Amino acid sequence: MAIDGLVSGLDTTGLIKSLMQLEAVPQTLLKNKVSESTALISALQGLNTSVAGLATLATKTAKTDSLDLFTASSSTPTVTAAVTTGATAGQIDLVVGKLAQTQVSVSDALTAWPDTTLTITGAGGTATTITAASTSLDDVVSAINTAGAGVTATKVAVGAAGFRLQLTATASGAAGSFTVSGTAAAMTEVKAGQDAQVTLWAGTSAAQAITSSTNTFANLLPGVAITVSAVSVDPVTVKVARNDAAISTVASDLVNGLNGVFALIATKSAVVNSTNGSGAAVVSGGVFTGDSTVRDINQRILSAASLPVNGRSPSEIGISISKTGTMEFNATKFAAALQKDPAGVEATLQEIASRVSVAASSASDKFSGQITAKVTGQQSLVKDLGNRIADWDLRLASRKSSLERTYAALEVQLSKMNSQSSWLSAQIAGLPSGGA
Repeated sequence: MAIDGLVSGLDTTGLIKSLMQLEAVPQTLLKNKVSESTALISALQGLNTSVAGLATLATKTAKTDSLDLFTASSSTPTVTAAVTTGATAGQIDLVVGKLAQTQVSVSDALTAWPDTTLTITGAGGTATTITAASTSLDDVVSAINTAGAGVTATKVAVGAAGFRLQLTATASGAAGSFTVSGTAAAMTEVKAGQDAQVTLWAGTSAAQAITSSTNTFANLLPGVAITVSAVSVDPVTVKVARNDAAISTVASDLVNGLNGVFALIATKSAVVNSTNGSGAAVVSGGVFTGDSTVRDINQRILSAASLPVNGRSPSEIGISISKTGTMEFNATKFAAALQKDPAGVEATLQEIASRVSVAASSASDKFSGQITAKVTGQQSLVKDLGNRIADWDLRLASRKSSLERTYAALEVQLSKMNSQSSWLSAQIAGLPSGGA
């Protein structure tokens, strides 16, 4: 513990602190540089995430089937249609003749099964012989349900008469039909296994019956699943049309993704005018201000989105560049262009998306992207600065120790000089006075 100038009266602690502050100026500059680089790294990582998201969106939009968007409708609610992959525009008329059914058979009322075995034969001719542990209905049910015979057994209570055994096919339609043999128990089929059936072009010489084991018919029209829920007398029309609204949403989402990147760069590149505590004007730039890498990325992506496609400006389909350097999407203009030339509009949109995908991927690739390289460089710089700051810690500690020793030695010397001064004063005072 140091005690300020006991002899000199100097505030040695304050003097050393002031001197050390001067000595530490180079280290302080290094620390400020670390803070700036750390902020830049964080901002670049955020930008990389945003650009990578744009690359993913653009890549998806650029796929050949990304704009194969269709919607299906039916002239009656008892027939519904759902669009799947590979749909194309078209329509078809059909009459629903039958609905799919699952076979159900029940036994007569009984209290115990008359046999320990029975045989279940499926529609394909496969027979499964089932042996129960006993004639208990519970054992019979358990044996059937674990046999994998394509049938589910259920014991149903019917009052004083006892129980009836219900057998239900596990698969719907005619393919799930079954017969029961090898037992004295009487079985009644209460619902037959039946395929759903629709007739195309009914009432003409081209009429064609189509069946399905379920109430859903896949690919009557390419990429469309049609589900029926009631028999019809009159033909039902199912239409599949291009979904212009969904295609417009794809285009709008791409433009929004672009603007998200541009807005992030603009915000972090903005120059702010302010005043300091003394009222003097202060101009401070954003973390991306003047950064050539970020500026280049912004320009590459903007060019990819706004340059002509096959000699035609994207503005012709409602995608244009604004005065502020962002993109604008005109939904009305896009819809009109799509209605007039759907193939041309889709080709233009996909070419824009493809170019954006290349530019954004080049910037954000986690191995070779421009932003990745910039972040790696800044991280190396921060590491180097950290090592230099640590070196300065040792240098400053040594300098502080040296100053403390110097001032301590000064106090010792002053103490000796004061002692000598006191001794001389005492000696002079003890000399005889002259003149007596």
